[in-house]
Amino acid sequence: MPTVVAKGPSGVPPTSEEISSLLDTIYTSDSSQKSLDGAYALTNLLIQGAGCAGLLNYNILADVRKGASDKKNGAKRESAMLIAGALFERFPREFPLSEAVFLLHDGGILDVVLDALSDKGAVVRDAAQYAIDALFGCLSPEAMVNGLIPALERYLAKGSGKWQGFVGAYSLIEKMAVKAQLGKGTKEEERQKDLLREAMGKTLKELIPIVESGMHDLKSEVSKQSCKTMTALTTLLSNDDVAPRIPLLIKTMENPSAQTLQKAIHALSQTTFVAIVTSPVLAMLTPLLARSLNTPATPQETLRQTVVVVENLTKLVHDPAEARTFLPKLQPGVKSVKETASLPEVRELATRALDVIETAMGDSHLASGSISKITPEEVLAVLDAKIQEHGGLGGFGDSKLQDLAKNFIAGMVREDINCRMHDRITGRVDPYLRGLLADGNTEAVATAVQSHYIAEDEIKFGKPIPEDPNEVEIVNADFSLAYGGMLLLSHTNLRLLKGHRYGLCGRNGAGKSTLMRSIANEKLEGFPPQDVVRTCFVEHNQGEDANLTILEYVSKDPKIVSQGMDHIREVLLEFGFTDGPEGRQSQPVGSLSGGWKMKLALARAMLQKADVLLLDEPTNHLDVANVKWLQEYLKSHTEITSLIVSHDSGFLDEVCTDIYHYEGKKLVCYKGNLAEFVKQKPEGKSYYTLSASNVQFKFPPPGILSGIKSMTRAILRISNVSYTYPGAPRPSLHDASLSLTLSSRVAIIGGNGAGKSTFIKILTGETIPQGGKVEKHPNLRIGYIKQHALEHVEMHLEKTPSQYLQWRYANGDDREVFLKQTRILTDEDKAQLEKPVDLGDGRGARRIETLIGRQKWKKSFQYEVKWVGLLPKHNTMISRETLLELGFFKMVQEFDDHEASREGLGFRVLDPKTITKHFEDIGMDPEIANHNEISGLSGGQKVKVVLAGAMWNNPHLLVLDEPTNFLDRDSLGGLAVAIRDFKGGVVMISHNEEFVGALCPEQLHIADGRVVSRTNNAVSLDRFEDSATNSPSGAGTPATGSAVTSAAPSAVNSGDEGGDLKFRAKKKKKMTRAQQKERETRRRLRYIEWVSFSCSCLLLFTLC
Repeated sequence: MPTVVAKGPSGVPPTSEEISSLLDTIYTSDSSQKSLDGAYALTNLLIQGAGCAGLLNYNILADVRKGASDKKNGAKRESAMLIAGALFERFPREFPLSEAVFLLHDGGILDVVLDALSDKGAVVRDAAQYAIDALFGCLSPEAMVNGLIPALERYLAKGSGKWQGFVGAYSLIEKMAVKAQLGKGTKEEERQKDLLREAMGKTLKELIPIVESGMHDLKSEVSKQSCKTMTALTTLLSNDDVAPRIPLLIKTMENPSAQTLQKAIHALSQTTFVAIVTSPVLAMLTPLLARSLNTPATPQETLRQTVVVVENLTKLVHDPAEARTFLPKLQPGVKSVKETASLPEVRELATRALDVIETAMGDSHLASGSISKITPEEVLAVLDAKIQEHGGLGGFGDSKLQDLAKNFIAGMVREDINCRMHDRITGRVDPYLRGLLADGNTEAVATAVQSHYIAEDEIKFGKPIPEDPNEVEIVNADFSLAYGGMLLLSHTNLRLLKGHRYGLCGRNGAGKSTLMRSIANEKLEGFPPQDVVRTCFVEHNQGEDANLTILEYVSKDPKIVSQGMDHIREVLLEFGFTDGPEGRQSQPVGSLSGGWKMKLALARAMLQKADVLLLDEPTNHLDVANVKWLQEYLKSHTEITSLIVSHDSGFLDEVCTDIYHYEGKKLVCYKGNLAEFVKQKPEGKSYYTLSASNVQFKFPPPGILSGIKSMTRAILRISNVSYTYPGAPRPSLHDASLSLTLSSRVAIIGGNGAGKSTFIKILTGETIPQGGKVEKHPNLRIGYIKQHALEHVEMHLEKTPSQYLQWRYANGDDREVFLKQTRILTDEDKAQLEKPVDLGDGRGARRIETLIGRQKWKKSFQYEVKWVGLLPKHNTMISRETLLELGFFKMVQEFDDHEASREGLGFRVLDPKTITKHFEDIGMDPEIANHNEISGLSGGQKVKVVLAGAMWNNPHLLVLDEPTNFLDRDSLGGLAVAIRDFKGGVVMISHNEEFVGALCPEQLHIADGRVVSRTNNAVSLDRFEDSATNSPSGAGTPATGSAVTSAAPSAVNSGDEGGDLKFRAKKKKKMTRAQQKERETRRRLRYIEWVSFSCSCLLLFTLC
């Protein structure tokens, strides 16, 4: 219901006798309804005749307090609550200043109403609850924060009230926090929630200690309600870094033992802090950190973790005023650690943390892009000046009330200014000053205050850029967007100008692709339909039309055919699709590489004469030359508007004119390219630095490989392999070779269609080469992610990620391995298995039934063969080489794969707890992994599912075909750090120069199916923000050491490891007679020395 504010009392003020008579009638009524009717009559009489002054002049509130404390008369106590309820329900709507009178003036009367919740009479308790609900329902967000919260804090702090009143007070705080949560209300309702959420967040420093004390109350009802209230308050944090740790933090507050505190500190030390730290986060974490620092019994390791958390948090505090509020509570503890810690490392960390704290509290620390908040005192000074210009305050009430009114108004206006909701300022000044201002011109004061702060806002944030009259607006949509039960965007605006190119930035799962698909499917509220604005969603997904020729595929759209075949051929030619019987236009769509498929999708959009292009990851699968071509194409077509989702920072920098960024369920537009956006929004630096990421991936370490004692010994080698696809005029790969080790970091680079993916498929066994040789360690496990990574899960969309992993490894083997060409039995293979084998051992020809065992033999393996129709006692051990010569390659391969999987999964239990932990390590929310179907996940989340599947059996070699596709910058940074720290080998195809340059010193260049060059480059460690301090070292850790170890003799540019791969460890050399004699002498001397020492000790013991 809208607030209707009276300019002043409209009638004649009632006499004191009339008020007293009406009060007597209310108190002596013989029913609750009559008493309530009398309370409403009293309220209306005061509103019409006296206004807010009547509450003070007739001592109404004192009378209510007196009636509520009458212990002998339950009816009078009920009537007092009904009067309070009627006043709360109707007065603030007409005279808003009454809010301050009810809640703050002379202690207010809220405490009386809360105490009445403990009354022995049920009707009194019901009346008190009615009064509380009535007051809560009419308060604005600003009034709740500046009136209701201080009143509740005062009530809870006194400690002498009844427990029912405390439960009611904590319930009110919970109700406010719940009201501030995002929802699906109207635009104005959601704005008020945003305001309440922001304003309540500033009060957490006072609220959290009060609510925490309630969690330890001996009355179970109070402690339960306090825990619920604390859980609700944590929703105000709006910090994705801390959100996963909230349940643990609440548990630590509820059970403040040393063990729970240490667990909480450990969890926080494992958190990567990226988002700006504001006062709500500091209010939650500061008490825990201070307790850890100031407890004498805190272990050194916990102190170290605490100091690290303090430093990391403090770096992200951008407002010195907030820093000065909280950090002084931590400073003494950190200083004490610096002076008294026993470990030098901890003292050094404490010194560093102290420096960061002092910097954060200095005024010079205000971060670029951050604006200091306005304080109530600053607003009061402006308000006072404007009031004095109109003769000052001269209405009802004493100076105490007038000062209270000014402070109350200043506090409310402060909230509006800090949330930049200047349109609400007049509503917080004008109605609250009515009856107080000497000349009565309250509207002029309100307008003057509003104008002052609008001017201040323009100084801080700059004036709104005037619209260019030549710009053409084609879309201006206000909408909300939800997916399933999740609200993605709430009452936001999308405005597109003709010819502009907009980058759409946000984390994986924020809803970028969902927004694009909603626009493409004409399901976005307010977006113009296709007949007004032609919109085309460009994606390289033409799988269902793989058998059509390119010309047929484009021509199947009737709107395109109507333009004429000649025009279609011309446009295709412009995009590089040559015509004629031998040209690309005659080739099937399925034969195109990922880069050419993207070109085809763009050509189709061009023929559809699109006004708006929706480009979802357009650089995926494009080589460097084609990315450059796409950049020039988009910039040259100034008549087309583009909305682009891409995680390629260089592409967005080059192409975009504006950036739309997901911020708190809103789309915020920034002028300029990605670099300009990061200048305005410093936390967007993760778009440029790989490890500036709040997503952490952690790959499991690979298991041991028998016979492989060195990180530089070859574990897989392909030699002179060739492959030609059926029907292709020339080979896709010819005479290619590669050798890989556990320390390899190899990037395979080349243009679209050069043969890179074919090379990878031969490497992993997806394809069998038609020439050359592939050798690998029998126990080698390979984790493989295809170029079109979603193919791994497209048959399992109805499963959750957890169910998919359980299906894939249900029987101890990786089911995807069964689908490789090296495992699928052809007719020839089946015929081979039926052939009898004569080993020449005099037992004649027999048929092999299966392989049932394997053991080391010489420099290879030998296998236990079970014969068809014979008992196990007749099993025979046959060497690997003999079986391969006899043509049983796939049988041997099947057994090797099974043994390799068994080794990898030997210490992995396929239960929900272990699976959940594995998905957490890969950067996926456990809630999503266990409960969301794969079909509902974003592209980036699906890639994480595929990655988790590939890493489950602890692979020795990770093979990634375009791993950067679909991953946002946060996930890309997490993946880069995980690959850098992975202890096994890595081979990847990627057109992302930044990603390859930071990780792969070895580069294999392929063109037209041939390896044209091999290069060794130094990795760009400056891409990693943590490279200076955290880069791992040593031969086993591929980071800084990777460039060295990978260039060792087993690298791709080696040629000195010919012959078959051998895996047996070297035998010790036999000792000569002289060496044996020398060894015996050393042993004898050591024995004599030990005997002498023992005798000395015994003698000393005897003397003592």
